[in-house]
Amino acid sequence: MALTFGVWVMLITGVLLNAGAQLLIKAGTTALGGQLVSPDGIVQTVFRVLFQPFILGGLAAYVVSVGLWIVVLSKAPVSVAYPMLSIGYIVNAFLAYFLFGEALSVWKLVGIGVIVLGVFILARAGATA
Repeated sequence: MALTFGVWVMLITGVLLNAGAQLLIKAGTTALGGQLVSPDGIVQTVFRVLFQPFILGGLAAYVVSVGLWIVVLSKAPVSVAYPMLSIGYIVNAFLAYFLFGEALSVWKLVGIGVIVLGVFILARAGATA
């Protein structure tokens, strides 16, 4: 069963939303100063973390990505769809470098190259399966 253009769009959109959720949550924890545990207690800590705007945005992005993922899995083989989640690692590695100054070593770049090759091979298989 060949995947339609619409299924590919939903799949990539879901993957990018998932990656974006990770970046938003990281931005939220950074905005909280890395101090997640409040001396005021667990309830205050939970509210402070959950209502941090970036974290809220990240959680919303997760919800939408899961909705898309459910639709994608109803139309695509999981053996093709699931490995596409690795695209999120590629996106996050580069955006974390630019947004948060995280290291992007030669070995990370080699790993990203391997992931790109694997995703390309799986996408080709999914297009003809």
